[in-house]
Amino acid sequence: MGEIKPTGVFLTIRKESVNGFDNEILAEYVRKIPGVRKVWITEDELNPRPELILKEISQNNLKRFVLAGFEPGLYKTAFSNAMAEAGLDPKDVTMASFSESGITDNEHAKAVLFCSVHDVPFAEARRNGSAKVLPETLVIGAGIAGIQATLEIADSGNKVYLVERSGTIGGHMAMFDKTFPTLDCAACILTPKMVEVAQHPKIELITLGEVAALRGSAGNYEVTIHQKARYVDVTACIGCGVCSEKCPQNVYSEFDANTSMRKAIYIPFPQAVPNKYLIDPDHCRYLQEEKCGVCQKVCLTKCIDFNEQDKDVIINVGNIIVATGFKTFDAGRISEFGYGRFPNVLTSLEFERLVNAAGPTGGDIRFRTRDKKGNWVFKPEGDEPKSLALIHCIGSRDRNYNDYCSRVCCMYSLKLAHLVKEKLPDAEVYEYFIDMRAFGKGYEEFYKRIQDEGVHIVRGRTAKIEQRNGHLSLRTEDILNNRLLEQEVDMVILAVGLEPKDDAGKLAGLLNIKQGNSGWFLEANSSCDHSGSSKEGIMLAGVCQGPKDIPDSVAQGSAAASKVLQNIMKGKVSIPNEGLHDIELRAKELSTLREE
Repeated sequence: MGEIKPTGVFLTIRKESVNGFDNEILAEYVRKIPGVRKVWITEDELNPRPELILKEISQNNLKRFVLAGFEPGLYKTAFSNAMAEAGLDPKDVTMASFSESGITDNEHAKAVLFCSVHDVPFAEARRNGSAKVLPETLVIGAGIAGIQATLEIADSGNKVYLVERSGTIGGHMAMFDKTFPTLDCAACILTPKMVEVAQHPKIELITLGEVAALRGSAGNYEVTIHQKARYVDVTACIGCGVCSEKCPQNVYSEFDANTSMRKAIYIPFPQAVPNKYLIDPDHCRYLQEEKCGVCQKVCLTKCIDFNEQDKDVIINVGNIIVATGFKTFDAGRISEFGYGRFPNVLTSLEFERLVNAAGPTGGDIRFRTRDKKGNWVFKPEGDEPKSLALIHCIGSRDRNYNDYCSRVCCMYSLKLAHLVKEKLPDAEVYEYFIDMRAFGKGYEEFYKRIQDEGVHIVRGRTAKIEQRNGHLSLRTEDILNNRLLEQEVDMVILAVGLEPKDDAGKLAGLLNIKQGNSGWFLEANSSCDHSGSSKEGIMLAGVCQGPKDIPDSVAQGSAAASKVLQNIMKGKVSIPNEGLHDIELRAKELSTLREE
């Protein structure tokens, strides 16, 4: 067996932008691989111009190159041109992208480098064998992506456990009024799927549940689910509402984004699944102090049990789909915008509930006011604003918070502007944006439609919001007209971005899957496998993998279901090599790259 062709390795890793990697450690490792004649670390050590690369080819008798690290494709043209000028085959320039392969640490980076030097795909070298797959599947998270994946697997005749941490399925989409760009009713799309989940014989729904432990391996996972007590027997509850009417305790409604009040015993929203009452133990007076219990006394079916305990449910599954969704950026972190201090500075999610026909005002746009107990809420009898401003990129595209674009904010802001003009035709509506990212099918046309409706669209950042004489004063800029603006409006809507959930790291640790630098769950390959994770038998779906809109979330839910069904149909799943030594041995076996 001959040696690898003389190879040069160009590492494109920048210390200031990537955590978890050490240039020197990786370079030292690569230098010891037989056949590697030269290693460079970024353009600091080799200016990737064809004439300089030609010189290195000549001095080190190089026959091929491996470009590895982050964004290696930026340099391929220069290396390919140099190879052609040297009379060598430009195809002998190989790229190994750490980001595409979902690599986040030195050990896996070493494995990718070793495979690339031997011209063996990393995914092939990891495969060591296979294991039988149980046909049952666990889906974690019951938003639109999790629901889509669950239904597709269940419709194939296979059992699915759908686990949701709240008291109902539906996720954030259930809170929306319309979807962009078609302005279809969100509930009209979602609620039939929710009902189908509740009635499907192959779906076992576990609400108020969270994954507590995971044992086993791909194809045969034992999962412990901690299910919190509901304190209401869902088989006996008829949803009459008498208990809620008599409950004396009022708290902010999470479903209405804290813009209205609910009782301590409640149904999250009218179309909730399951459509049964549950008790909030953190605010129930009886569970906290044993001083009430009126709901139990008036219950017609005697379905309330204050002694119900949390329980652990243990299931065995062959595949897992993670669809845990997102949280919205906390606008209160940016004090300049006055969120939390000025009652009529709203987040986009709060405004979604305000314009929703099932919201606190029946869909009418009203000012926020105090109720009799001093709570800030929206009420139908409030006054209407005559001018509104929408500010884009709150918490996104900002080095102080999140560098990335949250993708949906531009379009949902345009949608909200349309809904304002629809409900308040005479209102003045202003949108302040950095860049308009209308990237999807029909999105650009929707943007132009909003312009035609008379919305004032201003390109520029907003610096500060102050309250003066009952109005909100915006200090902003107008880049296209090269001026600063002082704008007075009655109401401001902050287009908050999307962030990973607070416990995403905890779940990643339980499932042994990886997260990227921003905290989103890391896909198996950023180019061609967004629904796979870093662990065999565990798939990703929806926004937990990264910001995306509803159509993309649904598509990824279907893709994750497809991967699960492939494993079930084959009856087996690949078992990967995790250790560097095992991957090296496998790569040597598979390599056909030898000196002629």
